[in-house]
Amino acid sequence: MSIAVNMNDSTNSGVASTSSGSSLTGSSASDLQSSFLTLLVAQLKNQDPTNPLQNNELTTQLAQISTVSGIEKLNTTLGAISGQIDNSQSLQASTLIGHGVMIPGTTILAGTGTEEGATITTTPFGVELQQAADKVTATITDKDGKVVRTINIGELKAGVHTFTWDGTLEDGTSAPNGSYNVANRRQQRQYAACGATASVCAGSGGYPQQ
Repeated sequence: MSIAVNMNDSTNSGVASTSSGSSLTGSSASDLQSSFLTLLVAQLKNQDPTNPLQNNELTTQLAQISTVSGIEKLNTTLGAISGQIDNSQSLQASTLIGHGVMIPGTTILAGTGTEEGATITTTPFGVELQQAADKVTATITDKDGKVVRTINIGELKAGVHTFTWDGTLEDGTSAPNGSYNVANRRQQRQYAACGATASVCAGSGGYPQQ
């Protein structure tokens, strides 16, 4: 129940303002508490003796102002947390300056500048290995699916590895400007599991028998 509902008709004509002698406007938690206490005191002083304010009504009003104060403090806390998150994200973003970012995909671009003698540039690509590979091969195809270059990368350890195609075809000429696809193939040695040797028989010369 709110204070305005509990105040009797006899107190509606300026009792609260004359009792406090100050403005009741304000939005902060302290202002709301001050205004609430001022109105509550005025209400208690001017309540009808034959119908006094009940304990449960007073408890309800106190709970309401406590809720408002709690929300005010919660908003302040959330604002501080939000500011800390923003600062943390800014610091994390600053660590990416000067670094490249890998995204899933197979398309790479190749092209040269307009000036004479410009070198061809291509999109860097990479591969992420969950375990070491004995041989990794990158196959580059054009838009028609024709293989234009096969790059033998060699043995790689587990982890992320990046590479750059020099933009040349198998015949050593420069690739035309455009988009290409790259596919990485990983190979590992295969080992056959053999059973344990039960016994070895030695000959008269001390060597195992053939």
